[in-house]
Amino acid sequence: MFKKILIANRGEIACRVIQTAKKLGIQTVAVYSDADKDARHVQLADEAVRLGPPPSRESYLLADKIIAACKQTGAQALHPGYGFLSENESFAKKVEEEGIVFIGPKHHSIAAMGDKIASKKLAKQAQVNTIPGWNQAIDSATHAVEIAKDIGYPVMIKASAGGGGKGLRVAYNDKEAFEGFTACQNEARNSFGDDRVFIEKFIEEPRHIEIQVLGDAHGNVVYLNERECSIQRRHQKVIEEAPSPFISEATRKAMGEQAVALAKAVKYQSAGTVEFVVGKDQSFYFLEMNTRLQVEHPVTESITGLDLVELMLRVAAGEKLPLTQADVKREGWAIECRINAEDPFRNFLPSTGRLVRFQPPPQTMFASDTGHLYGVRVDTGVYEGGEIPMYYDSMIAKLIVHGRDRNEAIAKMREALNGFVIRGISSNIPFQSALLSHPKFVAGDFNTGFIAENYAQGFRAEDVRHDDPAFLQALAVHLYAFYRNRASGLQGQFWEGYKRLSPRDCTVCVLGEGGHNTYLPAHVDETQPGQPTGVTIQTLQGERRYDLLVAKLLGDMRVTGTVNGKPFTAQLARGIGQNPLAIRVVHNGAQLDAIVMHPRTAELHRLMPYKAPPDLSKFLLSPMPGLLVDVVVKEGQPVQAGERLAVIEAMKMENVLFATRDGTVGKITAAKGQSLAVNQVIMEFA
Repeated sequence: MFKKILIANRGEIACRVIQTAKKLGIQTVAVYSDADKDARHVQLADEAVRLGPPPSRESYLLADKIIAACKQTGAQALHPGYGFLSENESFAKKVEEEGIVFIGPKHHSIAAMGDKIASKKLAKQAQVNTIPGWNQAIDSATHAVEIAKDIGYPVMIKASAGGGGKGLRVAYNDKEAFEGFTACQNEARNSFGDDRVFIEKFIEEPRHIEIQVLGDAHGNVVYLNERECSIQRRHQKVIEEAPSPFISEATRKAMGEQAVALAKAVKYQSAGTVEFVVGKDQSFYFLEMNTRLQVEHPVTESITGLDLVELMLRVAAGEKLPLTQADVKREGWAIECRINAEDPFRNFLPSTGRLVRFQPPPQTMFASDTGHLYGVRVDTGVYEGGEIPMYYDSMIAKLIVHGRDRNEAIAKMREALNGFVIRGISSNIPFQSALLSHPKFVAGDFNTGFIAENYAQGFRAEDVRHDDPAFLQALAVHLYAFYRNRASGLQGQFWEGYKRLSPRDCTVCVLGEGGHNTYLPAHVDETQPGQPTGVTIQTLQGERRYDLLVAKLLGDMRVTGTVNGKPFTAQLARGIGQNPLAIRVVHNGAQLDAIVMHPRTAELHRLMPYKAPPDLSKFLLSPMPGLLVDVVVKEGQPVQAGERLAVIEAMKMENVLFATRDGTVGKITAAKGQSLAVNQVIMEFA
């Protein structure tokens, strides 16, 4: 086994590899950019080497510098993680040529699977199902119909140079194939100047299901079951689970055996993933092979009890696989949620900055330790007080749960999300909570179009519906009573009578948009310390009573307790926005902002005029922190609604800002190349 390895990556995957290396007694070397000099992976490693400035192309993508760091520190092997150089065949080859072990597949395997056309040819030779299609330009509509009939309807007709939905049609019969070919060809010629059109089988209600494979240098390959990765947003996975709630045992076996056949065909060594698209009839077809460790590998580790990073290290060191196909287990159900630094209520715009609070839920499972299962695990590369830089991808943590069955896993995940405290930046936790409670997800009835179909207008606060909104109100009242009681017990107050002021009756003012508030009467029955507090809420549907026993520590944002005898985890905060009296309650993704007050105070509060926020329509504001890549207009230039104004780069994505209405550019206050803060003014309109 190696004595020292270098991890050519950052973030949670670098931390994950370090944890297994420590378990095996291997010393570790981290590499970092200037943006990551205080990052968690740097702190966990035994040594660290600076690569360069923050942009990836000047740091984590510098192959020569990374190889030099291996030599400088005496690292015998290199783990590439995922992303960056992990699937770069020339990098893997160069590492091997320098006498350093690449902890991953050999460069020839990466090359074979890296070319989409070549990989499909190899898959066909290995007798792996590939999507039927005609991959040469079709010369006429009549020829297109003949090909479509031969492939079998439905078929997808698409332009070679297509994109953005142009030059694409789905045909279910001869007439649609004839007309669709002509329309696609015309669109392609007009939009792209290239009228070549292809046809392939259209997979109805497709699912994205992948098979984890593991091979060694001795010709042994096994498959470690499948992962269901169909919950995707813009082709980015959001939730992964293992096993899949959809495929049968026979399909699982057939997919696994084909994945192994493909891996053997390219002499695959290390962990890899064969991705398939699966139709509603369980027909499955090869998509591609990822020649690296996947982001979602923890769900496979949970159901098999295997440490995949350890197995990668052992295979790279020349050891044989310690298990056969018959030894591979499939126990329980695992789900992973990707916790991203993005604002789901603002079209998932990236959110960067300081993590003022970062308190994951209590862990009972741990990376590199598969002895503890059926619990909660968090893989992350950040810590409280650290910075989320704008130069890399938006994932800050992976939340993994393992249950006895799928329903238990979903329940555990919902509770774990309730207890995941993130402040200072926005996260997609509310969106994850909404997905997990969606009836179709719970039933396992979904495909890759699930998010696009169910959240076509984006994600809004009203998309998160709590099954008992009055519980949130009762929790806010309980917090109010807690602080009033604490305040009344303080010594040396100006008005001693305040100590006795602990009203049983109060009013919950639920804060609404545009000052449209709702006022609900409430009553508090307080018992002895440590005993439940009874809260009665007068809702529109009648009175609801809640007996609450809450473990509340001063300053703690996460609270646990019981309501009417049932356990819960929620998050509470005081002083929301500009209102120091407001209380925020978050549970199951739903959020309530309220002010709890004395009934007489509530009467006066109703009379207060609403102060509307200032009109900012005359300004173009930066919707996120990022780098101003370009300003495409000039001062005095008239613009129309929908016209491009500026481009901001954040977290490896370019975001184009458009004009929302007609107008004239007045003053431009930000310059190209400038780093912007959220809501910073870029330009003003005349």
